[in-house]
Amino acid sequence: MKLIVGLGNPGVEYAETRHNIGSMVAASLAGRSGISLKRKGYQGIYGVGRVAGEEATILLPQTYMNRSGASVAPACQSLGVEPGDLIVIHDEIDLAFGCLRIKVGGGHGGHNGLRSIGAALGAADYNRLRMGVGRPPLGGDVSGHVLSRFNAGERALLEKYVETAADALELLVKRGAQEAMNSYNNREVLT
Repeated sequence: MKLIVGLGNPGVEYAETRHNIGSMVAASLAGRSGISLKRKGYQGIYGVGRVAGEEATILLPQTYMNRSGASVAPACQSLGVEPGDLIVIHDEIDLAFGCLRIKVGGGHGGHNGLRSIGAALGAADYNRLRMGVGRPPLGGDVSGHVLSRFNAGERALLEKYVETAADALELLVKRGAQEAMNSYNNREVLT
């Protein structure tokens, strides 16, 4: 069983913000996999089905970002998911919009959702799909930036970006982290 988690904040006011790109990608993957995200549990909304031929649960935590671990840890425990079978999709300010990177393990890099998950799991060796959202202008407010909506140029490319990320997730589930990293980490996905 794979547990695929799309991080974001609940509520319509956050739905199309940079911070919610993880939940956008997870919802896209669920749609293409025929997984209905209608069940409630683990302080989130989730669905169960198959992704790239593998049994998977897709979870959208409904806690706020900085409490993501309160959703992810109980889901891992209940489903018997080890860190190696957990995939967390999140926004990443250290990557430009349009770049994605697959990573296994590591620190939280100041990301409050990852900080919460690491603290709740007591482990950081899970898979991550880092979705670039860019940095604010020099001296700009990081919190305000990630809670802002995508600009017009980014919105024009957002669907392709999200779909490419869902492709990367399917490869990660089917072939593992190394092959997915080899295919996606060394190229710009929106070129």
